[in-house]
Amino acid sequence: MRKALTIAGSDSGGGAGIQADLKTFSALGVYGTSVITAITAQNTLGVQAAEEVSLPLIAAQIDAVAADIRPDAVKTGMLSSSRIIQTVAGKIKEHGLAPLVVDPVMISKSGHALLAPEAVEALKAELIPLAALITPNLPEAEVLTGMQIRSEEEMREAAVRIAELGCEAVLVKGGHLDADAIDVLYYNDSFETFSARRLPQKHTHGTGCTLSAAITSFLAKGMDLPQAVAEGKKYLTAALAEGLAVGQGIGPVNHFYAFWSKDA
Repeated sequence: MRKALTIAGSDSGGGAGIQADLKTFSALGVYGTSVITAITAQNTLGVQAAEEVSLPLIAAQIDAVAADIRPDAVKTGMLSSSRIIQTVAGKIKEHGLAPLVVDPVMISKSGHALLAPEAVEALKAELIPLAALITPNLPEAEVLTGMQIRSEEEMREAAVRIAELGCEAVLVKGGHLDADAIDVLYYNDSFETFSARRLPQKHTHGTGCTLSAAITSFLAKGMDLPQAVAEGKKYLTAALAEGLAVGQGIGPVNHFYAFWSKDA
């Protein structure tokens, strides 16, 4: 049995964060474990409140999982402060947890800040160098590089700059472009693009968490990185096409599209 660990925040609405990650792991046949770094009060309309978990409890969760249910791959999501980033990075190094996928969660889909500005430097210095892959969207890539990104060429330049921070590979996601959804992977000094037709879909909550969790799942199964990215993109595209109209706002993707229909 292959196992994966997510270190992220809890989404009470169930569409993103820990909940999206565990749903993705389950849908893809991987046993999921979790470390909660923050608790958010949110729904399809947005984030109403958030509170960090204490550093000792975050560390204890990682110790507990690593000692007994050692994961075959790990991902991080919402790490809202430099102290949390430093704690998580330290424990990842202590336990030798790898491969690591870093989803540099900074802002929720509703615009709520999920990463303190002071924590960006800690992310760059402490966590990104440990990553097999980092998966920023365009706004996140802009923060990490300090450059404006409006084209595929600029996505490639951003990927190279982020890779210089010490990670093995970078996937710059192009969902914020006006054209088709093109993601650019920079790995082993070369580029690969992954494209999908842009879907006329309102319900997109949790797309970033879901993609990084899917890639983590496929890495846990032993796929090489480009193959894991390709399969992760396929899974997300199918889940996005079946987006769920739950709540009054932006609903989540359907993680279990292969098992039950949104119209059931």
